[in-house]
Amino acid sequence: MNKVLEEIIDLMKSAGTRPMETGVPGLSMIKGDIPAHQLAALYEPMIGFTVQGTKILSIGERSTTLEGPSYYVLPVHVPATASVHPDRDGRPYMSLGLALNQNILQRLLRDLPENLIPTSSGQFAACEINIEFMEAWLRLLRLSNTSRDIPALAPAYEREILYRVLMGPQGWYLRQLGLRESNFSKISQIVDWFRDNFMRPIDIGEMASKSGMAVNTFHRQFKRATGLSPIQFQKQLRLLEARNLIAFEGYAVASAAYQVGYQSPSQFNREYSRFFGSSPARDTEKLRRIESARDARLN
Repeated sequence: MNKVLEEIIDLMKSAGTRPMETGVPGLSMIKGDIPAHQLAALYEPMIGFTVQGTKILSIGERSTTLEGPSYYVLPVHVPATASVHPDRDGRPYMSLGLALNQNILQRLLRDLPENLIPTSSGQFAACEINIEFMEAWLRLLRLSNTSRDIPALAPAYEREILYRVLMGPQGWYLRQLGLRESNFSKISQIVDWFRDNFMRPIDIGEMASKSGMAVNTFHRQFKRATGLSPIQFQKQLRLLEARNLIAFEGYAVASAAYQVGYQSPSQFNREYSRFFGSSPARDTEKLRRIESARDARLN
């Protein structure tokens, strides 16, 4: 396993503290001391491979430690905060991310016997990665150096990665996501609606009705899929967007609050401070200072 891991690390030597595309569709890499504000984001549906170091990912009130080498599954878009740390020997944090491809997943599910896939999963957590799974990631990453092979081989290697996740402790989530009529798949569609409409007032009863669920069932399924209640999900999307407007687009605090759907600037300030750990003004000053220092280093 060490030789496989060493080759993966070598292939990632050009990665930096912003996600870098590898040339393989859906596959990105990142490494180093990533600023915490960059890690507060709306995370895309993906399979993450923590290669080295540790990531502490917080979704709602629950924090999960993802220590490398291990993998994890985010089956739907979810707002989260995180921090990353070197490994015990001081080597930098490194990770790979593979965006979930619904078409490949659905074709794979059609080819697998239904009774082969686990029917339940534990809570979101880091999952042990074995040598066969790691080798699949290595084969996919190697394609970044042989671009002519990508169209023919990338889908096959990606399919293997999806298969090994399906067979693992988080496989239930992928299975439910790939079944068009499952409650989980319906929640995924609601999450997509949220991404485009988070500034609008939400009607939980109407959402539940559209999903074909009772309100209590809808709440339970939404939280199972995202780790958040619908109201928490909307609130965190609003706060993430407001942070970007204030720090990088020059909005005044009150203007940003109204722009993302808040009616009370004082409530916005309280919730912003609770989520990000400091007031909008102080947080913005810190973000601009970090980004200016980073730009100066790059130039």
